[in-house]
Amino acid sequence: MKLNHHTLMRFPGFKDKAVTFSYDDGTETDLRLAEIFTKYNLKCTFNVCSGSLYSPNKPSPEKLIEAYSKGGHEVAVHGQRHLSLGEMPYEHVLKDVLADREKLEEVFGGVIKGMAYANGNFNEDVKTMLKYCGINYARSTGSTELFTIPSDWLEWKPTCHHDNPKLFELLEQFFTPVTRNYYWSKTPRLFYVWGHSYEFKQKDNWDRIEEFAEKISGKDDVYYATNGEIFDYIRAYERLEFTVDGKYVYNPSSKDVYINYIEHEVIAKAGELTKVKD
Repeated sequence: MKLNHHTLMRFPGFKDKAVTFSYDDGTETDLRLAEIFTKYNLKCTFNVCSGSLYSPNKPSPEKLIEAYSKGGHEVAVHGQRHLSLGEMPYEHVLKDVLADREKLEEVFGGVIKGMAYANGNFNEDVKTMLKYCGINYARSTGSTELFTIPSDWLEWKPTCHHDNPKLFELLEQFFTPVTRNYYWSKTPRLFYVWGHSYEFKQKDNWDRIEEFAEKISGKDDVYYATNGEIFDYIRAYERLEFTVDGKYVYNPSSKDVYINYIEHEVIAKAGELTKVKD
């Protein structure tokens, strides 16, 4: 029996909510934003264009490495040249994504598997090509104003931009228990905020993200994670295999997965068969 929904899933520690951020371009203002996120123990994915890493108007890679790594933040692809991929020939799409990924892995280390679409521009062919580039998830732009888990990881739609007029109203909704029906009350919620850090400098409203960070942080029932950590955990959940009688669950992944199964909290241990009910 395979899982086809997320009502049983809980985030690590049996938490029913998660928060993640995504900011683009790798500009000087990322240093200040990363400091704010680190201060409040929040996690962000910073999407960087490697083609401008050594530009005079950009922070040095060393400064970015220090800022991002200090808070356990993630670095992801944003295109070597910040191209609108949906308008490019296939060859240019593949070159732009692969070149960016290769350079970012060289500079920041590790395996980079996520991205954000430059200018929010993509199409179905681009999504297909990303799979060949080793990209597992990619963020689009816009706002759903919802707290849903993605159904298509290569078209990951965030909850809202940080300038959304309803940002703090959405924050209140996020922490308000859902009672309208059984399914929604049981499904974990994900609050995903995106933007560009330079926008805070342009509008002189750093206090906005500082206030939001303070209000959303430090909650015992929230899992604070990068985009990649969210993806990896949910994929591990989706790989769980139950016996037909529902008494056991096998977890083939390398991550422990937390579930609420028939009102019982169960940890499906990595690589193990776990009994979930008598």
